[in-house]
Amino acid sequence: MSSQSGKALRRRSKGSRRPWRPGGAGCPAHRERQSEGSRRCLRGWVTFWREYPPYNSSVRKERSRRRQVRSCPDVPVNSPWNFLCVEDLLNQKLPSTLPLPIPSFKMASDSPESLMTLCTDYCLRNLEGTLCYLLDNETLRLHPDIFLPSEICDKLVNEYVELVKTDSIFEPHESFFTLFSDPRSTRLARIHLREQIVQDQDLEAIRKQDLVELYLTNCEKLTAKSLQTLVSFSHTLISLSLFGCCNIFYEEENPGGCEDDCLVNPTRQVLVKDFTFEGFSRLRFLNLGRLIEGVNVETLLRPLASLAALDLSGIQLNDVGFLTQWKDSLVSLVLYNMDLSEEHIQVIAQLRKLRHLDISRDHLSSYYKFKLTRRVLNLFVENLVNLTSLDISGHTMLENCTIPSMEEKMGQTSIEPAKSSIAPFRALKRPLQFLGLFETSLCRLTHIPAYKVSGDKNEEQVLNAIEAYTEHRPEITSRAINLLFDIARIERCSQLLRALQLVITALKCHKDDKNIQVTGSAALFYLTNSEYRMEQSVKLRHQVIQVVLNGMESYQEVTVQRNCCLTLCNFSIPEELEFQYRRVNELLLNILNQSRQDESIQRIAVHLCNALVCQVDNDHKEAVGKMGFVMTMLKLIQKKLADKTCDQVMEFSWSALWNITDETPDNCEMFLNYSGMKLFLECLKEFPEKQELHRNMLGLLGNVAEVKELRPQLMTSQFISVFSNLLESKADGIEVSYNACGVLSHIMFDGPEAWGICEPHREEVVKRMWAAIQSWDINSRRNINYRSFEPILRLLPQGISPVSQHWATWALYNLVSVYPDKYCPLLIKEGGIPLLKDMIKMASARQETKEMARKVIEHCSNFKEENMDTSR
Repeated sequence: MSSQSGKALRRRSKGSRRPWRPGGAGCPAHRERQSEGSRRCLRGWVTFWREYPPYNSSVRKERSRRRQVRSCPDVPVNSPWNFLCVEDLLNQKLPSTLPLPIPSFKMASDSPESLMTLCTDYCLRNLEGTLCYLLDNETLRLHPDIFLPSEICDKLVNEYVELVKTDSIFEPHESFFTLFSDPRSTRLARIHLREQIVQDQDLEAIRKQDLVELYLTNCEKLTAKSLQTLVSFSHTLISLSLFGCCNIFYEEENPGGCEDDCLVNPTRQVLVKDFTFEGFSRLRFLNLGRLIEGVNVETLLRPLASLAALDLSGIQLNDVGFLTQWKDSLVSLVLYNMDLSEEHIQVIAQLRKLRHLDISRDHLSSYYKFKLTRRVLNLFVENLVNLTSLDISGHTMLENCTIPSMEEKMGQTSIEPAKSSIAPFRALKRPLQFLGLFETSLCRLTHIPAYKVSGDKNEEQVLNAIEAYTEHRPEITSRAINLLFDIARIERCSQLLRALQLVITALKCHKDDKNIQVTGSAALFYLTNSEYRMEQSVKLRHQVIQVVLNGMESYQEVTVQRNCCLTLCNFSIPEELEFQYRRVNELLLNILNQSRQDESIQRIAVHLCNALVCQVDNDHKEAVGKMGFVMTMLKLIQKKLADKTCDQVMEFSWSALWNITDETPDNCEMFLNYSGMKLFLECLKEFPEKQELHRNMLGLLGNVAEVKELRPQLMTSQFISVFSNLLESKADGIEVSYNACGVLSHIMFDGPEAWGICEPHREEVVKRMWAAIQSWDINSRRNINYRSFEPILRLLPQGISPVSQHWATWALYNLVSVYPDKYCPLLIKEGGIPLLKDMIKMASARQETKEMARKVIEHCSNFKEENMDTSR
């Protein structure tokens, strides 16, 4: 028996539904359920590459590609969102539309996973059982008869990086990268490594590979040792990103001096100044964003003969004249957050091959002196005739660049340059593919000559901003998501799928960024509410749950915890959370066990805990009980008692205990062992008028009384007197009286010899039980939920306690009368009808009990006839 999952579980505390935002008001069992079909495909996949090693063909294909790169004078744009891949560079193609922005981090998807992805995921989670074996019980080694091409190896490495970053259950392997140390059996071409996942020894392990693309993003553990490893890839590398690798130009050096000093400071960080890209003859795309101060960028880059795309985000350079050495090859230049000057503008204007130019900035930074003018925009339009993408987000316009307001408002919205509301752009030959105007006044104009615009005017512009800036600009992304939050909260989001995918991707990509976690979790609360539920697939909602749990794991901060808990309330519980059942329970219990607790979070977390243990099988309940669920709830009750407060936390805590003890003897025993009965008596005394509290407590004790081995602990004069007095309670309809009678019915079932107390007398209690049952209305609607009738049915075939037999029969009669659709099938399924018929034949059974049993049988017979299939 468990508490009803109705209004009590849906209740929210007042004022707790709206998440805060800046500036405003898989469990292991799930992974085991892999289909046998997927396993067979996996075995075939591995077997194929064992039998037909593709090494030679891959080598020929790679060499052919390299030959194509030798002359590449007009390779296309590589924007800050990396929207061009190496194939574009090789084939010299420019995309006609702006593709998805973040290939280096897996975009959230609503489509079914490919077989390749499923097999890769399974292999990574079961390396020892598929591709590898353990050498000396610690080092992974590839099976000697396995040969994998670059397409599969790249997928394995990139998926591994994402799993380590986003899946807390996944355990990384220290020797993972050594699996790819021998290019004769494994070949890597395009890999994307992020943050703390990669270290110097990992790059060293793959130094023999002929890498074509290497993206290193915020890899702060890499040092100057990795610079030497990069040299190993110099003859093949086409695309390289060192974005945010702030320590890669530092090496450790022993400072010398006395031994005592060495003990205090054994090493120090020394800047490497003599490294250059000498020998990187094929390098076309280079991202040095957030490069540390002190490195001479001009010297570093001078050996690169034909650079096509360069990102110098966040680097302050007074002189950029060296850029003109690539005026015939450079097609993409990103100078985000660089403090510009007139000299910078003149150099940029000479780069006539540019197709993508990004001079945007974070407008909240205060050190910028440069102001954008009409003359500068005119200069770009006149000189950069190949421009297809321009980003000037965050800039302050020194003078008016717009046409007169009367003319601007005339006609329908147009992207034709001739009708542009921004005067300098009327000289464009064709609309731009992308125009970044985020946090500028220009984005609010009517006629903007671009297919895609980032800005803050409407949902489309905001989503474009999130899409464009997620990978490398979390400070901008968090503000864009904040705007999306307002749209989802106040208006209706018209591009729900895209919005959800972008927010999920941002939360995954910046798991450790507090601002994005706060704004993202707040936006998810509104994007997943009931208004949008029909538009969301199971897969997408699972992805939401996973990023929400990631946020709860990473941040103990109140705002993130509250937003994440509120978002979880938008899901069907426990059904939609079952695939992460253990993890979500652990996180909620961790919240409730914190010494300093926010009241609103505590309310939501207890509500979620209660909902999670309602309507789940006993195995789940036992597992959660072993996590400390019972003790946590009792501690909350004890604290509320000390504060003399009976609020939702108190009531939900007892309700959660009622649910988790349903047909789980181990949890019932924990309740007794942790002084649960003492708290029961204290709550009864402190809050005599709290009817719902009394119902929840008595429901819990009914579960305890169902366990034969635990009933002797209830056999005390104090407890029996309390139960007997509660028989006359009118609290919450009949619920308190009914549950008290249920507890006593199970105790009576043990017979007179088990009645080990002098007061009250057994006969006196039996008389009060009969009186209570006869006072109940048989048509009473119930706030209770039975998953099984087994505890009730065991009271029927016995003659020791007729009153227990009568209580059980009354319970069945009430439930099949008031809720026939639910309980008639359950009673029939569990074999209740034969037991009732046998009881009717028993001489010890009372006549009124027998009459009630006949009515139960009649109700079930009528239900079967009404639901009989008569269509044939």
